[in-house]
Amino acid sequence: MLSAECIAIVTGANRGIGLEVVRQLAHKGMTVILGARDLEKGKLATADMLNAGLKVVLHQLDVTDPQSVTQLAAHIEQEYGRLDILINNAGILYDTWQQPSTADFEIVQEAINTNTLGPWRMCKALVPLLRRSQHGRIVNVSSGAGAIATMDNSTPAYSVSKAALNAFTRSLAAELKSAGILVNAICPGWVATDMGGTGGRPVEDGAASVVWAAMLPDQGPTGGFFRDGKPVSW
Repeated sequence: MLSAECIAIVTGANRGIGLEVVRQLAHKGMTVILGARDLEKGKLATADMLNAGLKVVLHQLDVTDPQSVTQLAAHIEQEYGRLDILINNAGILYDTWQQPSTADFEIVQEAINTNTLGPWRMCKALVPLLRRSQHGRIVNVSSGAGAIATMDNSTPAYSVSKAALNAFTRSLAAELKSAGILVNAICPGWVATDMGGTGGRPVEDGAASVVWAAMLPDQGPTGGFFRDGKPVSW
């Protein structure tokens, strides 16, 4: 079972769901690396948790930059020698203004680079360290917008990038099952954040869904898509 000695990394974590996931994991006693593109914003985000004595470590991270990802992996190996939990939370571009047939490909590529290839880069760099854990967990923060079963014409760049993330989740889960590393995609639901806007549910609830997947027991599910601990249609 996972314990307070776990080492976790959360990407895109200086605000919103990612920041709250860091807070919830840190309150379990874990050492949590908060990945943020902007270090100044990261310092503001971590201040209250550090003052409360929580074990939160700020690290500059841009998931679209291979060198940034490599540097993080080297830091984790040097400082801790392993990684227990990887939460791929960084996400961008909820492109409500676009339609599939007229979408700007630069925007599509930007969404895929962060939302799909970002988690892929992180996994490629950090799976070797997760293999050293007794209870490796990978959580890909996805979205119901990426569910093909209910997909429509809205947010095409975002939706396609998240559908591809879901496909990657299935593929990676199959590879890592024999290693005991659980890999799942999570839809946190419509949450009141900078990206989600007002009217959504509390960020604590969306984050709790992600933390649930991070804390699964060793015999828990892998290769699934969940919201609030319940399966979601692909």
